[in-house]
Formats: sequence, C-alpha cells, structure tokens
Amino acid sequence: MTMINAKSLTRPANAIGHSTLGTNDVSKDLSDSYYFLKASNRDDLTLLGQSPDLTYNVQGIREDFPILQRKVNGHPLIWFDNAATTQKPQVVIEALEKFYRQSNSNVHRGAHSLATEATNAYETAREKVRHFLGASSTAEIVFLRGTTEAINLVAQTYGRKVVGQGDQILLTAMEHHSNIVPWQLLQEATGAIIQAVPITKAGEIDLGEYEKLLTRRPKIVAITHVSNVLGTINPIRKMVAMAHHYGACVLVDGAQAVAHLPVNVRELDADFYVFSGHKIYGPTGIGVLYGKKALLEEMPPWQGGGSMIDRVTFEETNYNKLPYKFEAGTGNIADAVGLGAAIDYLQKIGRSAIEGYEREITRYAMSELARIRGARLFGRSKLKTSVISFLVDGIPPEDLAWDLDRQGIATRVGHHCAQPLMRYYGIEGAIRASLGIYNTREEIDLLVETIRRVLQGAFLM
Repeated sequence: MTMINAKSLTRPANAIGHSTLGTNDVSKDLSDSYYFLKASNRDDLTLLGQSPDLTYNVQGIREDFPILQRKVNGHPLIWFDNAATTQKPQVVIEALEKFYRQSNSNVHRGAHSLATEATNAYETAREKVRHFLGASSTAEIVFLRGTTEAINLVAQTYGRKVVGQGDQILLTAMEHHSNIVPWQLLQEATGAIIQAVPITKAGEIDLGEYEKLLTRRPKIVAITHVSNVLGTINPIRKMVAMAHHYGACVLVDGAQAVAHLPVNVRELDADFYVFSGHKIYGPTGIGVLYGKKALLEEMPPWQGGGSMIDRVTFEETNYNKLPYKFEAGTGNIADAVGLGAAIDYLQKIGRSAIEGYEREITRYAMSELARIRGARLFGRSKLKTSVISFLVDGIPPEDLAWDLDRQGIATRVGHHCAQPLMRYYGIEGAIRASLGIYNTREEIDLLVETIRRVLQGAFLM
C-alpha cells in the first residue's frame, strides 16, 4: 500500500473559514485530494445494491488514514475497535495542526484578527454539525466533551425541572452505562423510578413491553439509537412517536449511530440527540447535544462562568442566548474544528454509501464468525450494523483478545459499559469486533483465520 503523502492532502488556504459570522454562508473547504476519490467516480459512491467493490472505494479510504500504514507486533494493524474510538483521516489531523499553527485564539470577543478567524472556524463547525444532523438552527447545537457529558447535562437541567417524586424514567435493557448512571443520579435526587424495557434474545427492543411501560406515562425516555454491544438499530422514529403519544420527552443516544447511518433529528422528532466526535473519525474531547430550541430555552444552565452569561452583577446574572447558555468557559475550539473536518470527510464519501457498505461487511463478518466451532454471537437483529460481540467456547475472551493483538488485530474485551445487558445474556463479558469505513473482507478473513488457529492450538507469532 502506498504511504500517504501529507503534502498532497494540504487543505486550502480558506480551511479555517472566512464566512461572515451569524450567517449560514459557510465556506466550503473540502479537499479534492482524498484518496478515496482518486479511483472512483464520486457519483458512483451512492449506487447501492451492487457489489461493494463497484460502489465503494475502501482501499482509497484506507490511504486517507495514516495510522493504518503502521504495524503492530510485526503485523499490519487491523482496527476492529471502532465502537470505542475511530481512527482519524489525514484531513482531520491537518485541520487540528493548521488551527494551532495559524489561527489559535479564544473565540467570540477578541478584538483582533486571530479571534475573528478562530470564531469563524468554531461557528462554521457548529453549522456543519447542524447540517449533519438536519437540525433547524445552530442555536440547537451545543458543544460539549462528548455523549456522556451531554446526557448528564440533560438529566441535571431538563430532568431536574420536570421529574419529581414517583415519576417514571424509561430506559432499555441495552443501554450503555452513560445512559443509565446519569438517570440514577437524577433518581437519587428526586425520588423518581427507573424502568428498563426488556429485549428479545435476538437483541431487539420488545415493542409490546415498551408500550405497556409507556402507559405509565414516564416523563423521560432515554434510548440508544444503535447498541454498542449488539449493533441493533432501534426503530427510533417509531419509538419516539410512541413516547410522544404518552407525553414523554425523548433523548436518543446516537454515539454508535451517526458514523454508520444517515441521521435527521427532525425526521426522527427526537427532543434531544447526543453523540461524540471521536466515534465519527473526529477528535476526542468534543461532542454534541442537539435539543429542540423550545426545550433548551426553558432549561436552566448547567454550569456557570464565562461565555454563558449576558450581564452579571453581585445581585443577579442574566444568561446568554442559545446555545452559549450551556457552554460555560473556553470551549474545545480546535477539536470542534477537527469535528467539522471529520463531518466534511464523511459527507464527501456519502452517508448512504457508508451505510450500505458497512451493513454488507457486517453481514459477511457475522456469517464467517458463525462458522467457527463453538462461536456464540450476541445480537442477531436483521436491523444491525457494525458491532459484533461474541465468545468462543473453550477460549477465555481475554486470552483470545491477547492472541488477536499478537497478530495486529485490535478488538475490545469486557462488559463494554453495559453490565445489565451482559447479565441478561448470562455472561460477564465478550469480545467485540466493531467495524468502520476502512475495514475490509480481507481483514475479517484474517480475524476468522486467527481464531481458528487459536482453537487448533497453533503458536501465533
């Protein structure tokens, strides 16, 4: 594989953005030097239903990720830990470097050129997120550290405003700890009651039980869009509509969804939607809370300090307008810019193309892993993407993960921050292979071959 040429991927001079602040005339800074475009007609990338090789230039995409050129334990890196974090394309790395090299400044009030450039870059990234999610306004896009912080914000602001003693909070049995513990903290503070919707053995929400629990009229429903253990794609639009029928407000955890599926928050009608930048090929430490404007306006601030104020006296404080009311202190400016670059990159590939390719390689991986003697796969929903959790009889999962790593294959092992779900399946943990835009059938074949060799007792070098 040809090593990436960083010079050929240098972003254009206007990459930081020079649009007039407060307008939607965001500068277009997409590079034409993405490797995935060099061997494919861009228009072909959205033609699904054919062989992925004809519609999706995965080898070109791989060239855009420098880390995929390295070796681990003497073998080419195979990154199957995408549900934990994704690798970063060269354009994201360069966006971060360029911001710090050319435009580093605090934002919004500096009376100098670098402050203007930094502010434009930061707000341009917010507009990119707005478009990415299909939100109505950038006022509905709040920058935070990630999904976890976003859920905590909603629980401690909206939750404390509407939830009282005996009120119901409805979760599901497949939630990540980040969508359980914040609601438990709210439960402890208010005397609310948490209920969990059961799932089927195939790893799907039991919609009949869901509706029964909705008849108790919960104040809040918090559900994952895609399970980080099972890969199940939940029927969010239907679940939101059902919850609204019974008067509930709905938060959707999109951490495992937005990298893999087209998402439009207005079509879903979600009240809140949250995700993390590092799950979609962007930097760590940056994430997003989308909230309907009317809800955000009614919610009290979560943290106090600079930026989230309009006027302060020792007697009282008037808070800033949306979204800044929820962004106390100096934000993660550079990583927001990096998130914008990651969004550009995914949009350039085409989100429908990504969805089609990843569903096909997920089906292939499930099929091949199921052929292994003693393999147990968790999560067999027909609506599934990207995440495969499994065990192999006779091999402790930690040992198998270590053997895979010796071959350069990165997986994750453990309870995956979903201990209630593990208990449902009667296990302590599992190995998780999670796929991304750059994974290939050949890598899946190497995963399966390595597991078979371990079963045969082969010594792996």
